[in-house]
Amino acid sequence: MSKIDELIAKYCSDGVEWYSLESVFDIKNGYTPSKNDKENWENGDIPWFRLEDIRLSGKVLNDSIQHITKKGVKRGGLFPANSIILSTTATIGEHALITVPSLANQQFTYFVRKQEFDNILNIKFFFYYMFVIAKWCKSNVNEGGFAIVSTNSLKKYEFPIPPLPVQEEIVRILDKFTALEAELEAELEARTRQYEYYRNQLLSFEGKDVEWKALGDIGEFIRGKRFVRTDMIESGFPCIHYGEMYTYYNVFAKESKSFISEELAKKLRVANKGDVVIVAAGETIEDIGKATAWLGDSDVVIHDACFTFKSSLNPKFVAYFSRTKLFHDQIKRHISSGKISAINAKGLEKAKIPVPPLDEQERIVAILDKFDALVNGISTGLPAEIQARRQQYEYYRGKLLTFEPVAVAQ
Repeated sequence: MSKIDELIAKYCSDGVEWYSLESVFDIKNGYTPSKNDKENWENGDIPWFRLEDIRLSGKVLNDSIQHITKKGVKRGGLFPANSIILSTTATIGEHALITVPSLANQQFTYFVRKQEFDNILNIKFFFYYMFVIAKWCKSNVNEGGFAIVSTNSLKKYEFPIPPLPVQEEIVRILDKFTALEAELEAELEARTRQYEYYRNQLLSFEGKDVEWKALGDIGEFIRGKRFVRTDMIESGFPCIHYGEMYTYYNVFAKESKSFISEELAKKLRVANKGDVVIVAAGETIEDIGKATAWLGDSDVVIHDACFTFKSSLNPKFVAYFSRTKLFHDQIKRHISSGKISAINAKGLEKAKIPVPPLDEQERIVAILDKFDALVNGISTGLPAEIQARRQQYEYYRGKLLTFEPVAVAQ
């Protein structure tokens, strides 16, 4: 029998008490001090949390990106340390444990533990249970145009409070899972930086006698033809939509994510095996120019916001080079900016690329393939391990946070 089983058998074999959120917490919404009054913001030192803080720094926070002054605080004062914030509008369910006195914007609802529960509820246990509550929130959004969770319904939500020794053991176990995932993510970040460094070094050919040639002199750019997302179907002729170049495709691909009808494909343009697909439009300048080597056995239709590049170079060598600072620094001067940034064939043709012998291209590709598999592989490498650990964590979290009410257990 595990320690948690022993503790449950000892302290709550007949079930646990359940409480409504409003009986355990003071529940209030955050707010944004007036932006028109500079005195609310200038030289402020009081943490004011937004969703960006969670995305940047995780779910246990002791400081924020933006700060406010005492003048920006309403008469109710700051929310105390060890409060929980939960997003109840927009990106519903995001939450964090705030370990310092603070404020947050109106997207968040604060949960401040009542004093009489200080020695009954471990706030870190509730932080973990908030994942369960967040799931409920996502399933109980209002039917109107703006996504929001009813505060009144949320206040009535009931959750279990097992005895403290049980809570503490659950926190210990889940903290261990969290720390392991954080270690893997830190390793992935370090490996990614290492990968980018070696990629830039290998493809710079600094101090080496390698000829650089304009892409337009060694290959041909062919723009795709327009199709829209509503043209896509579950199966048919392979196609690449330009938006997928940012969200799905990496250095090379053998299969497409999407398909169109055979009839429509006949009217469009395709990339052949060994061609390079380069995205030529995006919301930011940084988006543009990334390439994917198409290695599939069948042709693939290309969107008109992409180019097919045909050359005698190793296609993966070209795709790796497209992701270097050297390449992007060359093309960004030819990118037109606006609501949608874009580059034309003439701009791409001017970019120069090193042209070592094919065997050297293959050697470099082999080295970079190993790094890429480690940092981007979804079936192998660190991302796969992180995903497996995350699934294991979510499974055990669900098991550990499941309790029967006393009345049911009896």
